[in-house]
Amino acid sequence: MPTQLANEIIFRHALPTDVNSFRELRLAALQDHPTVFGSDHAENLLRPHTYWVERLTIKSDEQALFFAEQNRQLIGMTGIYRSMSKKSIHSADIWGVYVKPEWRGNHISESLINSCLNWAKQQNVIVVKLAVVTDNLSAIRCYERCGFTIYGTEPKAIRHDGVYYDEYLMAMEI
Repeated sequence: MPTQLANEIIFRHALPTDVNSFRELRLAALQDHPTVFGSDHAENLLRPHTYWVERLTIKSDEQALFFAEQNRQLIGMTGIYRSMSKKSIHSADIWGVYVKPEWRGNHISESLINSCLNWAKQQNVIVVKLAVVTDNLSAIRCYERCGFTIYGTEPKAIRHDGVYYDEYLMAMEI
């Protein structure tokens, strides 16, 4: 584990020992923002411990999960996975970008995304994609600052409490 000064935010790969903290952070994200994530809080709350362990059992050439940590507490996360199909192995998708509300505005999401982009470069990925709900303006601005551009819209990508939400599809070449 990297050395950490008091109050310093560190960005790092997920570790198997993060399972409980990861579960807690992911469930908080899904509960607090049900319209911006494709996963459902209630479904994930019922998942067994083995599910969360498997999420942290990562094949390093296929996916990566990154955390932002301050004083040994997880404050943000995101993941990236690449296609393993012969015809699309050159692309990867970022998922699950989340920073605790009290830490927003500190460009933590940008650092997490840059961790994903650095991983993608190491894997010889040339296109990185993500999806974002069209009314999540702060996330869209963050992704644009990181170099992503909108290439399309998926209508009614998410349905929550009977309301549909469109998503922008964003990509960048690296």
